[in-house]
Amino acid sequence: MNTTIWALMLSAISISFIHTATGPDHYLPFIVLSKSKKWSRSRTIFLTIACGFGHVLSSLVIGAIGVFLGWQLNQFAWFQDIRGNISGWALLIFGVAYLIYGLVQAARNKPHKHFDVMGEDVYVYEHNHSEMVMPQSRIKVTPFVLFMIFVMGPSEPLTPLLFYSGLNRSITEILALVVPFTITTVATMLGMVLLGRYGYSTLFNTEKLERYMGVISGAVVTVCGIGMVFLGW
Repeated sequence: MNTTIWALMLSAISISFIHTATGPDHYLPFIVLSKSKKWSRSRTIFLTIACGFGHVLSSLVIGAIGVFLGWQLNQFAWFQDIRGNISGWALLIFGVAYLIYGLVQAARNKPHKHFDVMGEDVYVYEHNHSEMVMPQSRIKVTPFVLFMIFVMGPSEPLTPLLFYSGLNRSITEILALVVPFTITTVATMLGMVLLGRYGYSTLFNTEKLERYMGVISGAVVTVCGIGMVFLGW
């Protein structure tokens, strides 16, 4: 495999792992519900994998828009004449923009999902650290609610990587992004859930990192863009 394929694969793996591991909402509700509702190991694994694939699907639907736009743009003859490093520059510009966006969101204390454990039940709600949430604003978490939460929460940084591959009209590059992203996301979710289910949840303290997920993901895309533009990846 050439350097570009490796760079895209490592970027996809990094983004999916960071996005999953730094968000307690990706594994905490499964751990709590599995223990409180006495789910079997097989049921816990099945629901985690189902929600993981739902999460990946929503990310790929958004990413497919990037692929389509890049693929269509590459069909114009005038674009073929000026393409050069334009795809790499587009990736770099998006990475820097997403990095700045992440810094702004972290500074503004953007509302985020939070889970409360009350007895044997788990409730989800959005809040920031300076506001009080009323009980009626909480939604009881069920397997269906969990699935919908993941379907409606895509990983945006995957989109510019797929746009880059669309500009290059490269099926190989698209697969090099989609396959590692899918495997890493589902495997990370499942690994965190199983570790937590069997008593190792104290090893994780990722809630503070969740606030800076956009910053870290933007930095990964930026590094990839720098490599494409200046290092000949």
